[in-house]
Amino acid sequence: MAVLVTRPDARGIQLVEMLNKAGIVAIHLPLFSIEAGSELNQLPNKLAQLKAQDYVFAVSKNAVEYAAQTLKQTGFHWRDDLCYFTVGQRTAEYFAANTEQMIYYPFQQETSEGLLELPAMQTLNGKRILILRGNSGRELFAEQAQQRGAEVDYLECYRRVPIVYPNNEEQTSLCQRAGVQTVIVTSMEILLSLMDFVPEKEHNWLKSCQLITVSRRIATFAKKLGWQHVTISPKADNQALLYTLLQNA
Repeated sequence: MAVLVTRPDARGIQLVEMLNKAGIVAIHLPLFSIEAGSELNQLPNKLAQLKAQDYVFAVSKNAVEYAAQTLKQTGFHWRDDLCYFTVGQRTAEYFAANTEQMIYYPFQQETSEGLLELPAMQTLNGKRILILRGNSGRELFAEQAQQRGAEVDYLECYRRVPIVYPNNEEQTSLCQRAGVQTVIVTSMEILLSLMDFVPEKEHNWLKSCQLITVSRRIATFAKKLGWQHVTISPKADNQALLYTLLQNA
């Protein structure tokens, strides 16, 4: 069995290495690269505009990484009087290490839905929420927070830039020749890009592979596209993905 890893950048490389150490052949085919966002220079001012006990929500480790780098380079610090949130445990740990602040996250359900279930998210009248994110992403949290009375602002901390390969058919053929039977997809954007990347005549092969993903929402959408074998990892970090794959090999 060979595994196709679509997770971009360092985390994708790390996952491939983990799979190889477990005796599994893995191919890294990132469909995006991650670059600094266009609004990072606004971060110090955006943080300064928040009131005490307002919220900052980082959607991913990439958002935390670029935001932390910006504050360090500009001599600013994460405010002690704000409340910080993220979705997943690994991102929360990374966020805490960079901010030296308490980070809240929904440990029972590491999704936007889980975040919205936290007690702190039930009554948001008068709250301002700054969302640190990429150049695209899910709008559910922001929409629900606004409906609950919050004023929501965004800051683009990073950008997903599509990677152009010289020959999609050859890359697809390489995966087939390597015996890829499992594909790991960690976001809706990656799933859609993968469907565009693989030539349509090879979609039957692609959808015959086992798909490992990180949320019920992505799994449901994949099944609507025609995937038959879909497995949901309980968390999005590499260790959880490896465990899920080994349990379903």
